[in-house]
Amino acid sequence: MTIIDSLRKQIVPIHPEGYVFIALFAGVSLVLSWIWSPLGWVGGFLTLWCAYFFRDPPRVTPVLEGLVVSPADGIVCSIGNFPPPPELGLGVDPMQRVCVFMNVFDCHVNRAPVTGRISRIAYKPGIFLNADLDKASEDNERNGLVIDSPYGRFGVVQIAGLVARRIVSFVQEGQSLGVGERFGLIRFGSRVDVYLPPGARVLVAIGSKAVAGETVLADYRETEGERHFKVG
Repeated sequence: MTIIDSLRKQIVPIHPEGYVFIALFAGVSLVLSWIWSPLGWVGGFLTLWCAYFFRDPPRVTPVLEGLVVSPADGIVCSIGNFPPPPELGLGVDPMQRVCVFMNVFDCHVNRAPVTGRISRIAYKPGIFLNADLDKASEDNERNGLVIDSPYGRFGVVQIAGLVARRIVSFVQEGQSLGVGERFGLIRFGSRVDVYLPPGARVLVAIGSKAVAGETVLADYRETEGERHFKVG
């Protein structure tokens, strides 16, 4: 392996959704540098942060049936039983919910927690409270997916946060998703809630660090078996 090959392996890909923002930050930085060079340095730092924000690293996803992986990078901020958003059509009874909060330094590309078919996509406008608050699940702008799987119907809800102002979806109703596949992103700080059908054994706790497509949030199997993985 050459030095160039080694360097290439260290470079994390950037999601195409970020190109326009990186170019905008770079352009503003150039203008600021003409006005006053220290401002240009500040703009350059913010441009690098923007590129870092839109990174899209490959992930090694466990593909064993019965596992539910995290849809987002971040910290598990809430675990409990809550009624799902009404627009998902999952009923009014409480479902077990695991929430992952993303700050502005986390990777914001979201990945499917399970393999299944998207039976519904429901967008709901709203306000922009701090996504770390429980009330954000009810009041904030959000985009929800219902994924039909062999273990039941999962709800996956992207919630905009205090800074986030745009939820981007990559998928359509009727589309099949494999576990760990990218389905969307949220720009600049947010949260993703996963509503679990009955029978899940949650394997994380509040405060746990989650990695999208890799961290196992819950398990539907009664016994632990050998895990297999895919990279993507």
